Amino acid sequence: MTRFRFTVEYDGHPFMGWQRQAHGPSVQQAMEEALARITGETIVVHASGRTDAGVHARGQVAHADIAYQISPFRLMGALNAQLRPDPVAILDCAPVAGDWHARFSCIGRAYDYRIINRRAPLALDAGLAWRVPVPLDAAAMHAAAQRLVGTHDFTTFRSVQCQSDSPVKTLDRLDVRREGETVIIRAEARSFLHHQVRSMVGCLALVGRGKWSADDIAAALAARNRDALGLNAPPDGLYFMEARYPG
Repeated sequence: MTRFRFTVEYDGHPFMGWQRQAHGPSVQQAMEEALARITGETIVVHASGRTDAGVHARGQVAHADIAYQISPFRLMGALNAQLRPDPVAILDCAPVAGDWHARFSCIGRAYDYRIINRRAPLALDAGLAWRVPVPLDAAAMHAAAQRLVGTHDFTTFRSVQCQSDSPVKTLDRLDVRREGETVIIRAEARSFLHHQVRSMVGCLALVGRGKWSADDIAAALAARNRDALGLNAPPDGLYFMEARYPG
């Protein structure tokens, strides 16, 4: 039995999220069914973090235990062939120690959120970014974002369906930068609450539009009440970028 680590890229648009769902397709299901066709085994794939419906990944990390004798190179090629036409790609495949775990060994996760700030509709990026037609002040958004960095009770910024035992999380980084018409928000933490990044982005967009101030962000955080949330951004612009591990 070999434990393989995978780096996975996917367009989340056609999926109900990473995790298997009874009511629709998932990335996990696509990978497990592809592996079953290759190996003839029933295999469970574990990921570093679950993404919601419509959320994308450029650097999701997953693992699976496989008895079938196959090299990492051949397994990656076979998986990519079997995953078609689903918009899922295996970028890397490598054997790891049997006690290494994609989720429980992970010590940090990073997300990017892409806003395309223009009036024209999205022809090429539809479903892959959030279009905000009114001008955004990225510098004001970045300054307000720093009010959220650190260890806080993020009740305001988590979904009511969140299953985490505690609303307290440590946000290591929340940066906002503009690249032409694109505004990118980078969020880094050991782990996140359900909808936390999208909730933070939605409120920062209100700051960028001049509807909220940095003090309003701080007040929403201090309220520790979901009803104090200004706006929850759509899933389209959210990308799981990186999972970090010791060593």
